[in-house]
Amino acid sequence: MYAKGVIRTLMAGTAAVVSLGIATNTASAQAPGPAGTAAGTAVTNTAQASYSVNGVQQSATSNTTSFVVDRKVNLTVTTNQPANTQVAIGQTAAVTTFKVTNNTNGTQDFLLSASQLPIQNLFAGDNFEVTNVKIYVDSNGNGTYDAGADTATYINELPADQSAVVFIVADIPNDQAASLAGITLITQVAAGGDGAAQGAPLAASVALNDDNVVDIVFADNDSDGLGLDFANNGQGRASLGYEITTRNVALSVNKSQIVISDPVSGLVTPKAIPGAVVQYCLIVTNATALTPANNVNLTDIIPANTTYQAGSIVIGVPGIAPICTVAGFIANDNGTAILGTNFTGSYDPSTKKVTATIPTLLGSTSVAASFRVTIN
Repeated sequence: MYAKGVIRTLMAGTAAVVSLGIATNTASAQAPGPAGTAAGTAVTNTAQASYSVNGVQQSATSNTTSFVVDRKVNLTVTTNQPANTQVAIGQTAAVTTFKVTNNTNGTQDFLLSASQLPIQNLFAGDNFEVTNVKIYVDSNGNGTYDAGADTATYINELPADQSAVVFIVADIPNDQAASLAGITLITQVAAGGDGAAQGAPLAASVALNDDNVVDIVFADNDSDGLGLDFANNGQGRASLGYEITTRNVALSVNKSQIVISDPVSGLVTPKAIPGAVVQYCLIVTNATALTPANNVNLTDIIPANTTYQAGSIVIGVPGIAPICTVAGFIANDNGTAILGTNFTGSYDPSTKKVTATIPTLLGSTSVAASFRVTIN
């Protein structure tokens, strides 16, 4: 039996048996971060014995043992905004923001999906579902969704102890009863190592430990405590809500008129005499920021003692008086769509009603519509 530091008499000399361990990290010389030593790191160990015989110092070295560090799979998924996203009925591309942190001791891909299963303990009053749900990863690290720039649909090659911001983008239905919609980001740890392709979901190793194989061990916690996630499954969840708080907008309509021409003076200082052409200008303004008004219909009845001038409806950007519209679109009197825009206009001779329709009037914007009549 041998013990460290024990010296025994051996023939005419002495011997000392010393155990010496040497660990070699072949992956990196740097100290590991919070996630620990990188998966795949080779750890080696060698023992040595020193002794003397007849006054001559000798040594012997044991065989080397080694193993590789296994992959300890862990992640954190959290919300990345202080409260629910405030939205308006009919709003498109509403955004909720999350953060995914790689707590695994290796570079990983992360697969992303969304769920709208009601979570009444978390979102009491959840009564509608968003549509056209998309998931994107922040591409430039600014934490803000940039349409057209943030296009990746999974997290690619996220190093250990690093984080990525994820956006869920969805449309809000045009439903007056809608109040709150909960949505959950589900994140699954996947294989890394291929920067050009999405990795497959990881599966926990079930075989006995193999010193030469990087086994996969799930070490994640139950991320929601609601029974939808559970510990050691390689997944994480976080939830936010789309909350409708605005039920109306500050919409106003301003009407003005100007005599365009008369049969005596023409375009020079025209007067409102029989035969003169009068232009009416309607400007509708939505003063509520970030909240659109949908299906805005401007209507006006042709006044008595005047006749509608066919083809005179124009819809466009408001100008500066006396100009009603800038780069306006001439509408069709029959209500068909104007080429190149969603605006429509119409005139009903039976009711003498002029109509201009703006499908969506964005918050803090205005649209103008004009038409002309001739004084009888």
